[in-house]
Amino acid sequence: MTISLSKGASFSLSKASPGLVQVQVGLGWDPRTTTGLDFDLDASVIACDATGRCLGDAWFVFYGQLVSPSGAIVHHGDNRDGAGTGDDEVIDVLLDLLPPEAVRLVFAVSIHEADARGQNFGQVRESFIRMVDARSGAELVRYDLAEDYSTETAVVFGELVRTSGEWEVKAVGAGFPGGLAALLRQFGIEAS
Repeated sequence: MTISLSKGASFSLSKASPGLVQVQVGLGWDPRTTTGLDFDLDASVIACDATGRCLGDAWFVFYGQLVSPSGAIVHHGDNRDGAGTGDDEVIDVLLDLLPPEAVRLVFAVSIHEADARGQNFGQVRESFIRMVDARSGAELVRYDLAEDYSTETAVVFGELVRTSGEWEVKAVGAGFPGGLAALLRQFGIEAS
C-alpha cells in the first residue's frame, strides 16, 4: 500500500520496508498543453552532510553526471519532453553504498533554460515524486505537488534523510525563482 504524503510530512522508509537497501526514485510532470516552446525539465539529486552542504561536486547527480562516487546514486538519464505517463526521470539510490556523512539526499527538478523560454513551474502540472523498493517493485510513498509555483523555475520535490541509521522521506515542495543555480547555491555548489 502506497502512503500519500502532504507537503511537510515525512514517512519512515526503514520501518515500512525493513532491510531496504535500494530505493528507486521516480519523478514526473506534465508540461502545459498550450502552444509555446517545448519544456525540458531535469531531475537531480544532491547528497548533503549534516550541515546541509553538498559532499562535493561529484555528489551532485544530474543529466550531465549520471553516477556518484561508489555508484551509490545512479541517474537513468534525461527525458527531454516529459511525454507519456508515469515517471519522467528515475534515480536509483543504493543506501548501503552511501558514505556515513551522506545524511540527506535532496531531489529537485529544474526547467532547462527557463528564463530564455519564459517558463516556470506554474505552467507544469501533475508533478510528483515517489519512492519504490527496488527489490520488490512496491511503491512505498508518493508526494503530489499541488501548489502553483508561478515564479519558480526549480523545485525541491522531496528528501531522503538518515537519522540514527534509519531513512525517512520528507515531502518538501520548496520552489526557487532563480532556477537550478539558485537552488545549488543553497547547498554550497556554484553552478558554472
